Amino acid sequence: MHDFTVLVLPRAFATSVSITLDVLDAAAGLAPGMKMPKPTWRVVSPDGGMVPLSSGVQVTTSAIPARARADTSTWIVPGLGVDRPADLAERLADDCATRAIAAVRRHAARGGAVAASCSAVFLLQAAGVLQDRRATTTWWLAPELRRIEPRCNVDADRMVCADGPVSTAGAAFAQSDLMLHLLRTRFGPSLAHAVGKVLLIDGREAQAPFVVPSMMSNGSELIRRLTQRIESSLPHPPSVARLADEFAMSQRTLARHVRAATGLGPLALVQSVRLSRARMLIETSRMTIDQVAAQVGYEDATALRRLMRKAAGATPSKFRANLQAS
Repeated sequence: MHDFTVLVLPRAFATSVSITLDVLDAAAGLAPGMKMPKPTWRVVSPDGGMVPLSSGVQVTTSAIPARARADTSTWIVPGLGVDRPADLAERLADDCATRAIAAVRRHAARGGAVAASCSAVFLLQAAGVLQDRRATTTWWLAPELRRIEPRCNVDADRMVCADGPVSTAGAAFAQSDLMLHLLRTRFGPSLAHAVGKVLLIDGREAQAPFVVPSMMSNGSELIRRLTQRIESSLPHPPSVARLADEFAMSQRTLARHVRAATGLGPLALVQSVRLSRARMLIETSRMTIDQVAAQVGYEDATALRRLMRKAAGATPSKFRANLQAS
């Protein structure tokens, strides 16, 4: 029996697959010295054999077993290499994907654990395992996941979400965070911590520090214009009522459009733009934290510190110190 089953689809994101296998390899190498059992795994695909990934990389796989057997392994689906909502439906409708979806559905129906990151979370959705669960995905695809799976509580702020036997992670490189979580769950924190130190993987709990507000538009001209309007107005951002008036709609209609495109309310969108500008100034200027706060419209640094701690898990000073140390 295996601890993990890595399910790979053609054209999957090569780095996501590599991270998965590198974390497992590192864990297997470290475990004996820690007097712990070595993790075991298999790499499968719908057809078996050599599977082409992105960037011209290939990986050797075995075929998904045709007959259902007792399987206590956690099935892991690395990122599919799809980053646009418009491409997801087509990708998940191809023959390899439909067979992979059916296999994940069978495994989950028998009580098996499943995990995925980034666009691969949509494969879990297609398999029907996200209903009435909390999950995350890459933040710019989160509105699409909310749209097609309204019974899923999509928490796009989280880097990793675990809800019963279902574990999901954010953008492509969050596969490393997902793998450490799965190691921690199956083998305990000591092995996961050791692997993180050896591979220099820092524990990150939120995607918020990486969000670029203008990228949340998902093709929405309204969100692009709103973001541009908010950014150009700093340090005096317009109120939600002012934005609604300028865009000739009620506040309720504005809120509906913003939430449909971004998963945020209008006020949260304004705050996201302000925090993004603050982070940019912290990274690229020598302004004091008080000066940064003033540039994004806060009377003092207290509110900025509070909001950055909530969104990024660190105060502005600590955020700058981490950048200087890296």
